[in-house]
Amino acid sequence: MKYKYEMHCHTKMVSQCGKTEPKDIVEMYREKGYSGLVVTEHYSPLTFGLNSYYKPQRLVDFYISSYEELKKYETDDFSVFFGMELRHYATGADYLIYGVDPDWLRKQGNLLAKWEKSVYEMMHKEGYLVFQAHPFRPYILRCNPKYIDGIEVYNGKCDKKTNDKALHWAEKTGKLMVSGSDFHEKQQLARGGIITNRRIADNNDLVEILKLQDFELIKTYD
Repeated sequence: MKYKYEMHCHTKMVSQCGKTEPKDIVEMYREKGYSGLVVTEHYSPLTFGLNSYYKPQRLVDFYISSYEELKKYETDDFSVFFGMELRHYATGADYLIYGVDPDWLRKQGNLLAKWEKSVYEMMHKEGYLVFQAHPFRPYILRCNPKYIDGIEVYNGKCDKKTNDKALHWAEKTGKLMVSGSDFHEKQQLARGGIITNRRIADNNDLVEILKLQDFELIKTYD
């Protein structure tokens, strides 16, 4: 049996650019035959505000709230996992974090004020994985490959030329690969993700599968 998972998803509830409610997201992805999704809300000044440096944890419960809402609609055949899309202050690079635990996040300081090397070391200490999202999208800066585990080589909001550049960079640097729809609204539904031969039970399973690259990348072009 095959299992499909969305790896890059935003909701209206937390991400300002999101346009779809959590309940509707689960229903739509189930209808498309997916077995689950990783919610990766924007952990960035866009979500926390430009003055968030002075209130680093005030909105963390809000940030996690969409994951908790999505979990309410889990079923025996559809699972929800917690992730992040992190952007530091005054940078143009986005990082998808896989394996992260909400309770761990509640105990941390302001991750926006930490730079890529510090974040990479922090995440690795916990066993989490760091991927750069859509690295060749316009106005996105590519990070130092020393401080990432992998690269989003297919993004559902990017064209084929842009995604092919990301794939070439991953192959050149020997990094892990992932695909995601970058879902914000219905038009971006089920455009990316991974297909596995075994069900993912929790974030530990997710990290293991990503490390082994034991999946097929979903790539959908019009």
